[in-house]
Amino acid sequence: MTKLTLFLVLLIFWPFLAVSEFPAGASELSRGDPERGREIYDKYCMECHGETGRGDGPRAALLAPRPGNLVSAATSTKSDAELLGIITNGAPRTAMRGWKDELTEEDRLNVLAFIRSLVRFQKPSLTPPPPE
Repeated sequence: MTKLTLFLVLLIFWPFLAVSEFPAGASELSRGDPERGREIYDKYCMECHGETGRGDGPRAALLAPRPGNLVSAATSTKSDAELLGIITNGAPRTAMRGWKDELTEEDRLNVLAFIRSLVRFQKPSLTPPPPE
């Protein structure tokens, strides 16, 4: 199979393979409260990551590299353990610092639940729309 053929097959079938109702690591997610996470996010995260998590907060333009886009495909495919690690310990060579000394584990799980709530995964509908 040529690279072009493989690329075209993946391009056509990717929505059916990659989209799920639940993000990876849903077990951690189920332990957090997204509403409480929103309150914590607004207080500690919004300045950099922005109101909708796109990395466009008021401080974003002043940071290099720019804050992560929490609704991007790259972030969405990270496991809960990976995201909790970043929330807890920060991200090297960025302005993202760790929150382990200021937020409890429960608070960090709540923030994670809120971040996951920003992106809604849905299975594509295989039923064609009704004729008009």
